[in-house]
Amino acid sequence: MKTAPHKGPGSWLFKMSPDKQDTLLKLAILTMAAILSFATRLFSVLRFESVIHEFDPYFNYRTTRFLTEEGFYNFHNWFDDRAWYPLGRIIGGTIYPGLMVTSATIYHFLRFLNITIEIRNVCVFLAPLFSSLTTLVTYQFTKELKDAGAGLVAAAMISIVPGYISRSVAGSYDNEGIAIFCMLLTYMLWIKSVKSGSIFWASLCSLAYFYMVSSWGGYVFLINLIPLHVLALMFTGRFSHRVYVAYSTVYCLGTILSMQISFVGFQPVQSSEHMAALGVFGLCQIHAFVDYVRSKMTYEQFNVLFRTLVFAVGAVCTATAAVFTATGKISPWTGRFYSLLDPSYAKNNIPIIASVSEHQPTTWSSFYFDLQMLVFMFPAGLYFCFNRLTDANIFIIMYGVTSIYFAGVMVRLMLVLAPVMCILSGIGVSATLNSYMKNLDSSKRDKKSKKVDGTYPIKNEIATGVVVMVTCFLITYTFHCTWVTSEAYSSPSIVLSARSGDGGRIIFDDFREAYYWLRHNTPEDAKVMSWWDYGYQITAMANRTILVDNNTWNNTHISRVGQAMASPEEKAYEIMRELDVNYVLVIFGGLTGYSSDDINKFLWMVRIGGSTDRGRHIKEQDYYTPQGEFRVDKEGSPVLLNCLMYKMCYYRFGAVYTEQGKPTGYDRVRNTEIGNKDFELDILEEAYTTEHWLVRIYKVKDLENRGI
Repeated sequence: MKTAPHKGPGSWLFKMSPDKQDTLLKLAILTMAAILSFATRLFSVLRFESVIHEFDPYFNYRTTRFLTEEGFYNFHNWFDDRAWYPLGRIIGGTIYPGLMVTSATIYHFLRFLNITIEIRNVCVFLAPLFSSLTTLVTYQFTKELKDAGAGLVAAAMISIVPGYISRSVAGSYDNEGIAIFCMLLTYMLWIKSVKSGSIFWASLCSLAYFYMVSSWGGYVFLINLIPLHVLALMFTGRFSHRVYVAYSTVYCLGTILSMQISFVGFQPVQSSEHMAALGVFGLCQIHAFVDYVRSKMTYEQFNVLFRTLVFAVGAVCTATAAVFTATGKISPWTGRFYSLLDPSYAKNNIPIIASVSEHQPTTWSSFYFDLQMLVFMFPAGLYFCFNRLTDANIFIIMYGVTSIYFAGVMVRLMLVLAPVMCILSGIGVSATLNSYMKNLDSSKRDKKSKKVDGTYPIKNEIATGVVVMVTCFLITYTFHCTWVTSEAYSSPSIVLSARSGDGGRIIFDDFREAYYWLRHNTPEDAKVMSWWDYGYQITAMANRTILVDNNTWNNTHISRVGQAMASPEEKAYEIMRELDVNYVLVIFGGLTGYSSDDINKFLWMVRIGGSTDRGRHIKEQDYYTPQGEFRVDKEGSPVLLNCLMYKMCYYRFGAVYTEQGKPTGYDRVRNTEIGNKDFELDILEEAYTTEHWLVRIYKVKDLENRGI
């Protein structure tokens, strides 16, 4: 009896060939992963209004708005007199403009289509948009490494992995929001160019690399990893004409393009961080020349010539590098680069770098928090790649091993590790499921044919168990990622939230409250002193001139601010008069329990303040008790209890009850009663304190009139 042909809305699907149905299914899964990637990053918009997050994004938003209003020429030549008073800042020559140009291009394109949208909304939703594109690129990249099945798994994983979501949620308008897409696109095109040996793909790789250079300083990782891959291919005997064409094109074209970014300039041919790429490029030329000469000479003649060339070229290159380094033509490695090689370097030599929380070493719990099951599937992916070594697999192995080292040294680089974790885990999960699903199919066929495999008696049970286990892993991974995204990465740092005793949510909007007050209650030319963490926000939201900001390019200027905060009032007043300070802003969490306040950051102000010649009198040990403790109670150091920062934070706090059963002046962050309660300010007067005391603003008093 023949079955009637299927009729209905979906009948066209059954008329397709199996290959087309498979392609359609893959496209549907990939589209769902891209949509999921965008949707999971909208928690903050759903929970709060559409706001910019963190600190750096406010500078990026401010510059993007200037670009859209004034045009690229004025943007490139913009001298910002609102930052780093009295020095100012040349914007065009001190930033990576890729993020701003991308947003402005999207904004003008939408306006061209008569779609009315604010530039702020473009900035808020740019990172989620590019996360969707990253999902698509991850699929294609993993497909180049293994197959489409692994690509789909990797794309699904990266769409919700917390390590990437942390920098790509709505409102997280930072360079990394588009840089990860640029990085994976460059890697994918590099693999294509190595496989094909095509100048076309290598040229596209160079353009992607140029986009990466224009977007983020992390491009240095790319321009060292790709040469390292070429070097590994040389050592393993896999160097070929395809690799030669690919790398020569990428290096020459990519270097020329990267030098068009003002902030980069001649660094690709002058700085130590780029010398590995130049050295490998030279090795490629030597390798190709040696291969050509070998084909034209006898074995004995070639050996003599080869030894001579190695010695001569090695001596010339070494001497040239030494001379250029000694004369300053090749600049030394930067402090951040040294910090990657030696985690203790910044703490011992450059406290301004060590003070940034993103530059701290990564804890083991952070790996599991941001990656969950990927931590366990990553080694499985490495195993499958080692099992079938190809040029592409060697690259992904090197990417995985180097990135896991750097992510361990610096927590910020978890962002670089997350994509390769998803790719290798996708390969591991896909290969495992492929193997055991085949066992399930074969065991079913054996049952039908009543055959028993004596060498593998419980094949069906083991295969079922492995498939169920991997499925459970993927389900728990989904729940974990959703929970982490909702609880940890969806609340903007400028709007704080907490749980009340009855489970309700309390919102602390003190930061915007304070910046709004500054904008409308201070003279337009007022100069505001604060620690550098809040500089970008004050400039963007309060529109007031600040002394230091998050760019941290001038350690001496930041040190001067640290000296003022760590000094007694009389000395601090001299520094503030020297810097024309009108208002001072501090962050205080003792009332609400906000731990990221200025008292907890104070020791970094002391260290940075004492790191220059003018601050030599500031010694960190003076702010500790004789027992070596940092305390704010009566046992605290007298130097600490009488410095400007302490007095600004705790002014009038000694009369406030914060918890039932505790004395007045009880600090809920330090869990202690403050030691200096009854004092008055001589050089400052309180101008404004926000509702929850999170932000406190003081006005610097004018000099007293002197009688004749």
